[in-house]
Amino acid sequence: MSKKNTLRPYTVHYRDFQNTRLENCFYAFDAYEARTLAMEFNKYINEHPNSIDLIRCET
Repeated sequence: MSKKNTLRPYTVHYRDFQNTRLENCFYAFDAYEARTLAMEFNKYINEHPNSIDLIRCET
C-alpha cells in the first residue's frame, strides 16, 4: 500500500449560526473527502456547507 492511499486525520472547522467555531475530526484520504464526510455526518454542515472555514490535516 503506497503512502498516498493511507487515511490521515483531518479536522474540519466550521462556524455555527452564533459564529461559534466548532470542529469535527475525520480520517480521510484527502481534504475533499473530509469535507464530504463532514457533510454526511453533521446535519448543520450538510445544510450550511459554506460554514466550513478550515480543513486541516493533523499529520
